[in-house]
Amino acid sequence: MAGHSKWANIKHRKGRQDAARGKLFAKLIRAIESAARNGGGDPAANATLATAIQKAKDSSVPKDTIERAVARGSGDLDGVAYEEIWYEGYAPGGVAMYVQILTDNRNRAASDVRAAFNKNNGNLGEPGSVGYLFEQKGYILATGDEDTVMMAALDGGAEDVTPSDEQWEVISAPSDLASVRSALEDAEVTIDSADVTQLPSTTVPVDAATAPKVLRLVDALEDLDDVQAVFANFDIPDEVMADVS
Repeated sequence: MAGHSKWANIKHRKGRQDAARGKLFAKLIRAIESAARNGGGDPAANATLATAIQKAKDSSVPKDTIERAVARGSGDLDGVAYEEIWYEGYAPGGVAMYVQILTDNRNRAASDVRAAFNKNNGNLGEPGSVGYLFEQKGYILATGDEDTVMMAALDGGAEDVTPSDEQWEVISAPSDLASVRSALEDAEVTIDSADVTQLPSTTVPVDAATAPKVLRLVDALEDLDDVQAVFANFDIPDEVMADVS
């Protein structure tokens, strides 16, 4: 990754869309429950849970709500068993879509995702059709001076640090996200965003005519309760994104 990354643009836009606080909280809580159920309720021994908890804290989810979600996931309280499913497909313009699902009803999730693709000029693909284009990585968007960010990130175990406008993108292995974040915070670097995400290996340029169609499909998918996250490899120019938004 080099230069200005559209991923920062995508993350910024998604943050605005997730302003519906109740829906965002529900998805964060579901992620915590799923992580605790699959890896245990101790965040010190479960990196996925630690990341889910930190993400909830960053979004101001109350502490007792987080604790109850962990308890449900680890079996200390009654809870729902969520199944993780990945759907793959294409948006208009040949943009690859990789959709993470956490659901307690596989049939409902499949029907809803298929309908979203069909109604928004997309094509649902077969398993493996686009997943190979994405790689799971820890991703931090940070603000600070170059030397401080670079040294702290590398000390924490980061794989790459690149400029993104007036910020820095810090990439790591998913399991190293917490240690990299901790090193940056110890160096008093401002963390603007931190998450385990799916970064595309290639991107597809999208023009002004196609961008609204792509973003409508993203919106439709993100609005589904069972959809935890939508990853795409579109490259929309900043000025086009501003006009569409």
